[in-house]
Amino acid sequence: MTPAGKLYVVATPIGNLDDITQRALATLQQVNLIAAEDTRNALRLLNHFSIKQKCIAYHDHNENSQSSKLIELLKDGQNIALISDAGTPLINDPGYHLVKQCRAQNIQVVPIPGACAVITALCAAGVATDQFYFGGFVPPKQQARQALFKKLTEQTYTSVFYESTHRIIASLQDLQTSMGAEQTIVIGRELTKTFETFYAGTVADTLDWIQADHNQQKGEFVLIIEGAEKTQEIDQKSIDLLVKLKAYMPLKAAAGIVAETYGVNKKALYQAGIELD
Repeated sequence: MTPAGKLYVVATPIGNLDDITQRALATLQQVNLIAAEDTRNALRLLNHFSIKQKCIAYHDHNENSQSSKLIELLKDGQNIALISDAGTPLINDPGYHLVKQCRAQNIQVVPIPGACAVITALCAAGVATDQFYFGGFVPPKQQARQALFKKLTEQTYTSVFYESTHRIIASLQDLQTSMGAEQTIVIGRELTKTFETFYAGTVADTLDWIQADHNQQKGEFVLIIEGAEKTQEIDQKSIDLLVKLKAYMPLKAAAGIVAETYGVNKKALYQAGIELD
């Protein structure tokens, strides 16, 4: 009986072709077949590195039917590499059905790690990364976008999304509506490419920046939303100090001092101060 082949999940560059790994090149040269999200994009990459292996389409529209065919080839002993248009397959790209079927049928799945836009953006953003949520592309409809952003208001973890050149301004406007103009965000644009850009600031500042320069509206975007501060609950000692201070200074300044002293949420303190009046 012929032993089953292996499925290699191969990460490819997200822009700069020099980011491909030696292991990825060796794998693509040695497999019997390459399953690619877009064969035209794949062929440009493969031709650049003089890789001649056969390439077939594997994308969102044929994933279910194509997975069954690839499973049969793997069972016949063929080794197959799965690649997406850019970055790591399955991370907001096709491949889930194939990998799941491989696992169910004891076909070995071998990850070949490399570039990933989410991780590339996070490592240079300057935000907390001990916990983060990746939500794929921001919803295309305004109501769904605003509902999504509203849910993030009280979340303490960093949230990461992809966005397109056609909707980046609309998404930022909805983000401002839902989370406020002072919400801190980071934009990563055209990562690893010639015009790679990072911009960090409030939503309001970011909107001003991107609307002032049409060139900054082009390309592929990673949107990073900083989480709310992890703070202690407001206790009586915080309230007592707030009451004392607000007799001598504006409430906003008093709330800032108490927040810094006891590590509680400044916005919540400010609201508590208003309710005390």
